[in-house]
Amino acid sequence: MSLKHLISALPKAELHLHIEGSLSPQLMWELAQKHHISLPYHSVEEIEKAYNFSDLQSFLDLYYAGADVLRNEDDFYQLMMAYLQRCHQENVVHTEIMFDPQTHTDRGVPFSTFMKGFLKAVQVAKGEYGISVKLIMSFLRHLSEAQALQTLRDAEAWYDVIDAVGLDSSELGHPPEKFERVFAEARTLGFKVVAHAGEEGPPDYIWQAINLLSVDRIDHGVRCQEDEELMELIKQRQIPLTVCPLSNLKLCVIDDMSQHNILKLLDAGLLVTVNSDDPTYFGGFLNENFEALDVALGMTEAQCRQLAKNSFTASFLSEEEKQKWIEKVDAVSV
Repeated sequence: MSLKHLISALPKAELHLHIEGSLSPQLMWELAQKHHISLPYHSVEEIEKAYNFSDLQSFLDLYYAGADVLRNEDDFYQLMMAYLQRCHQENVVHTEIMFDPQTHTDRGVPFSTFMKGFLKAVQVAKGEYGISVKLIMSFLRHLSEAQALQTLRDAEAWYDVIDAVGLDSSELGHPPEKFERVFAEARTLGFKVVAHAGEEGPPDYIWQAINLLSVDRIDHGVRCQEDEELMELIKQRQIPLTVCPLSNLKLCVIDDMSQHNILKLLDAGLLVTVNSDDPTYFGGFLNENFEALDVALGMTEAQCRQLAKNSFTASFLSEEEKQKWIEKVDAVSV
């Protein structure tokens, strides 16, 4: 029996979502027209067809081009609001959203422009839908650590509304150790820390993220399975992995969803979660990622519920809030 109804009914948290990666072809087109920006596409349909990637870098090339249509406060408000409305539709009650300041400041967009737009949408969604949001400021790893440190300092006026810092963009050739100092400073400032590791990069990058960056969560982390000692460490410490199934398929980390190891990691006792990463680029928001596990891997009801519970356990919510939502997951009957 399909789990589609259960997936929809369960309250869920999303912990690995790049807000710039939720930009729809329709909104990209509308904002390009609004700002008189010339795109290398002649219609929304052409943009949709361009969402076909051979690897992480080919995706990033389009991702950064798409972000160029985001120019003023209202653009960032519309971007965030569209995602939070989708959360409401999919029963995502809490989300921890990554944003990339350098993608915008390097284009001359001030911190205040995107932060004000984001926060306005967050407040509207909290009031209208009851959705709670935490913001994760991510550093682009293909840029230098010095630039990341400058970004951390440039964000000072917004520290009270930023909950964590992260590390994303091109993984290969940019190991976590490159950012050891900036993560140490972020931890000193009281931020939670997360980092992408073990997607395209090797298990050693996961070791570095744990040992050198002292991360609270690993984003992706699916290649931990290649190292038994690493698997055991992640299991024993219950270090969360924010896994993104459709993203892994779209970026050719796996060739077919039937090959995905998320349920094997779950059954082995690891604290894995389901997330959508860059949903408009990778073919699915959160529920569609859950549904892919049902269709391709025969996910059971028990596994589905555990993944939903894990999303709260792995979050940066208070222990009281985590328990409240876990009890609500248990209470759902279909």
